[in-house]
Amino acid sequence: MSEKGRALFEALDLDQDGMLTREEVIVALRTKGPSLAASGVLPLWGVQDADASSALFDTADQNGDAVLTVEEFTAVVDRRFGWS
Repeated sequence: MSEKGRALFEALDLDQDGMLTREEVIVALRTKGPSLAASGVLPLWGVQDADASSALFDTADQNGDAVLTVEEFTAVVDRRFGWS
């Protein structure tokens, strides 16, 4: 698990409960994505629309429980963004 992946997870965890929901990922990327990209926490090309954010969530939700743990999330973003 990369530090960048963990930092992105924490930035997207709007309610700070240690889990990400689909809505949380979509809302956080829409509202915080540009500033996260500007600060280097998220690659600029990682700021996408709601459909792409939802697809990212689906890919990461390996056990199908409709929430992402930091481990599930970072496994996907580390690969996708080349952080692993």
